[in-house]
Amino acid sequence: MTTFPPPSSTAFGAQFPVSRPRRLRRTPALRRLVAETRLHPADLVLPMFVKESLSEPSPLGSMPGVLQHTRDSLKAAAAEAVAAGVGGLMIFGIPSVRDAQGSAATDPNGILNLALADLEAEVGDATVLMADLCLDEFTDHGHCGVLDENGAVDNDATLLRYADMALAQAEAGADLLGTSGMMDGQVGVVRQALDFAGMTDTGVFAYAAKYASAFYGPFREAVDSALIGDRRTYQQDPANRREAAREVALDVAEGADLLIVKPAMSYLDVLSDTAASVDIPVAAYQVSGEYAMVEAAAQHGWIDRDRAITETLTSIRRAGASIILTYWATEVATKLKAGI
Repeated sequence: MTTFPPPSSTAFGAQFPVSRPRRLRRTPALRRLVAETRLHPADLVLPMFVKESLSEPSPLGSMPGVLQHTRDSLKAAAAEAVAAGVGGLMIFGIPSVRDAQGSAATDPNGILNLALADLEAEVGDATVLMADLCLDEFTDHGHCGVLDENGAVDNDATLLRYADMALAQAEAGADLLGTSGMMDGQVGVVRQALDFAGMTDTGVFAYAAKYASAFYGPFREAVDSALIGDRRTYQQDPANRREAAREVALDVAEGADLLIVKPAMSYLDVLSDTAASVDIPVAAYQVSGEYAMVEAAAQHGWIDRDRAITETLTSIRRAGASIILTYWATEVATKLKAGI
């Protein structure tokens, strides 16, 4: 018969712990029961690229598993993602012809607007269709806006182009417009343009805190970027945290329906700040460089790929994102749906 306390419990002055957090980590079922953060397929949004000049899908060397799509392959991949349960699709278009004004962005027969119409007809009732509202894929200089006579991005002239883009994308069938250009006043101008045209149901998915990041590198390949130089005069300085709060407040005041923080993993503090400060949904974009680092390390056998993917997404969700844009959306949603 065991006596209490056991004679050895105070040997060498040691005492048994009163609290044992490890009890709730002992089995997978216990860990699942008490998990504070969960991923769900509907939390995930898949960014997708459609390129006008392609006759078949083209793999991206810097982003294994990601493709530049044709219109047909885009529809097939979108249907697969929707069947897996992803919450939405963010579409980027790559035209055959570019000019200084990014004219293809507002052309109803431009690749992005045609692709949006394709997807609205194919899966529109089953998902949230999102469009990237930015000029960088469409300009021959690769900047997110039009340039003035000195070669600098002209903020207010760009806003006029964004207003026209908003109308074209909404007309093509987009549910949400991703204002990613980081021009001052972009959310307000887009909202006004939509409302004046009677498109009050089309939402604005505002890139409220978008940083001038090195982690966008592979994305430049994905959109065949023509950029020379950088975007530091309009995207945020990675050194600044409080500045993001100002950007967020402005976008909310201008009528944003949802907010995005981009990139995700190097800016989890900004993401947490943002989620705590607003009462509208907050997303984070797990960008191309974050994706590429995990894939490259996994290919070398340096990390466990599946665990790393889950851990990165969980960290973003834990920091406050209710929505995550990730190139793994279909894969992860499929596994979550299967209980893997």
